[in-house]
Amino acid sequence: MKILLDPQIFTQQTYGGISRYYTEIFSELNKREDIEVVLPIYYTDNFYLKKTNLLSKNRILTSFYDILSFFKVSTKTLRRKKSEKFLKQVCQNNNYDVFVPTYYNPYFLDLIGEKPFVLTVYDMIHELFPQYFYDDPYRVTENKKKLIYKANRIIAVSHNTKKDILTIFPDLDPEKIHVIHHGSSIKIEDNIRIDLPSNYILYVGSRADYKNFKFLVNSINPILKENPDLMLLAAGGGEFTQEEINYIEKSHLSQQIKQQNFEENQLGHFYKNAIFFVFPSQYEGFGIPVLESMACGCPIILSDAGSFPEIAEDAGIYFDITSDDDLRKKIRMLLNDENLRKQFTEKGLEQVKKFDWKIAAEQCLDVYAQAVEDKRK
Repeated sequence: MKILLDPQIFTQQTYGGISRYYTEIFSELNKREDIEVVLPIYYTDNFYLKKTNLLSKNRILTSFYDILSFFKVSTKTLRRKKSEKFLKQVCQNNNYDVFVPTYYNPYFLDLIGEKPFVLTVYDMIHELFPQYFYDDPYRVTENKKKLIYKANRIIAVSHNTKKDILTIFPDLDPEKIHVIHHGSSIKIEDNIRIDLPSNYILYVGSRADYKNFKFLVNSINPILKENPDLMLLAAGGGEFTQEEINYIEKSHLSQQIKQQNFEENQLGHFYKNAIFFVFPSQYEGFGIPVLESMACGCPIILSDAGSFPEIAEDAGIYFDITSDDDLRKKIRMLLNDENLRKQFTEKGLEQVKKFDWKIAAEQCLDVYAQAVEDKRK
């Protein structure tokens, strides 16, 4: 089978769960002799992709980009044009079996003609929480709907995401949607040295709106004040905004709530050294940090919303998403009971074994093959 992989997400993200998803899936598929993956990208800034064998080969062009990059000359526009030309050429030659878009821009519909395509839906956050996406430059809601109806097959990253798709689009055939979970990617590199607080509760990633970071700050406020040596560490997500700084200062917690960036190979140590991890998000289609936390032996407190109960099962401690009192109660419970933390560490290490990129890749391949077969009938 020859799979044409769309480049759009790799041009949008340097880091990010979606580009990592496709990198992991197609790195596995690319190992198979009966599969050819064509990705019309010669050169990339994407952290995950540049470490794989998925990039198309053109030694002269790559050397040229390297030289320009050395002299700090931007090559993004040139690279995009080369990629677009490459993609159009492959489509015109019609020498592939299935197209896999990596995000929701439907530009490719005019290029692929009657060739089948398989769409992956990561979540329905734009549809369920439109108040957070009034400024939507990618027109995600509109484009996603168009592709959902036109796709030959759909991959949902969780049963919860499939449920949400069918709730919003009840006329869709449920048999068209296949649930395939992510695998676990994170590793703890022993030779990494990183300066971390000695006693902290961990939060990871974006803090925008539905991620509920302010809800967490409000819930943990009295606990931090009772424990002056305890910190809430926000890993990644960019430096605190002025609004966040003001909110934290108003709570008189500036010395106990800190933000710290990390390199990708450092993240495992943030989880490993934390007392536990709190993921208070109102909604996640999957929630990669759930797997990361469990894989690193870090106990986890989760909201009872979205896909969390499906992914963590009994390896997570859940709180009522509507109650900051309940979150506060669960934080106290885990903070004050070392044996309970050990129990949930062990449960997490066992639960994460269920998530494997090799298995996910084979399941995706089955869906791609079904889409090809559907078209032949």
